[in-house]
Amino acid sequence: MAASIWKGYISFGLISAPVRLLVAARESHVRFHEVHRECGTRVHQQLYCPYDERVVSRDEIAMGYEVSDDKYVLVDRNELKKLQPSSSTAMEITQFVKLADVDPVYFQTSYFCLPEEAGKKAYALLLRAMESLQYAAIAKITLHQREQVTILRPYKDGLTLHTLYYPAEIREAKGYGKDSGQTLKKEELRLGEEFAKALLKPFHPQEFQDEYQQRVQELIESKSTGEQAPKPEKGRRLAPVLDLMSALKKSLAEPQDKGESKSKSRKLKRTA
Repeated sequence: MAASIWKGYISFGLISAPVRLLVAARESHVRFHEVHRECGTRVHQQLYCPYDERVVSRDEIAMGYEVSDDKYVLVDRNELKKLQPSSSTAMEITQFVKLADVDPVYFQTSYFCLPEEAGKKAYALLLRAMESLQYAAIAKITLHQREQVTILRPYKDGLTLHTLYYPAEIREAKGYGKDSGQTLKKEELRLGEEFAKALLKPFHPQEFQDEYQQRVQELIESKSTGEQAPKPEKGRRLAPVLDLMSALKKSLAEPQDKGESKSKSRKLKRTA
């Protein structure tokens, strides 16, 4: 089991429950190392000080905040620990919200929130109340030397915590939302909605696979066994649509399960 990244208490009113957090999801991909092409040995990165003109060890490294060009204020980790707020050991629920009121753009990282033995009853009370009311809870927590706003919500008979971005961290993209007011004909909109309805189906995450990573893995396997490398997949050539009505009609005429059948055929090839 993964190590806990935070231990403390959930508090709501005069009730508190000891809990721990575990990372709920982590990106997975084929990992490459940097290797010396000439001899095939993995290379190592070193910490180099250009002032002393030498490699320095980890125990010589300090934390520095740049106040001006090449001028740093050194800060000790123990000094930072003394400044940690109460949210470093307790996440106090400040309000409840409806999950639909929180835009997904604010969601950052997900954690499983597990109760300790002494807090199971209080944890269950909070979970069942939130499930019954269909509420989520807002609380603050200090993680990785940073106080973050979080949202707790019921998920698969337990509580999951998501850290949230602060509003100032949501970036702006110049021109975003400015070009979506073009006039559409009623028939174009109707056909667009009809096409969307044709693709509507329940969300089953297990049906989705990272096909690029699968092909990378196949390439590595072919290189290690001396077999022929997999052929690159041909994609459709896309261009701006000039005749929207014609494109919509053709889209509706095509079968809508192409991606699913392609994924199934790739699985069959790999298991053959």
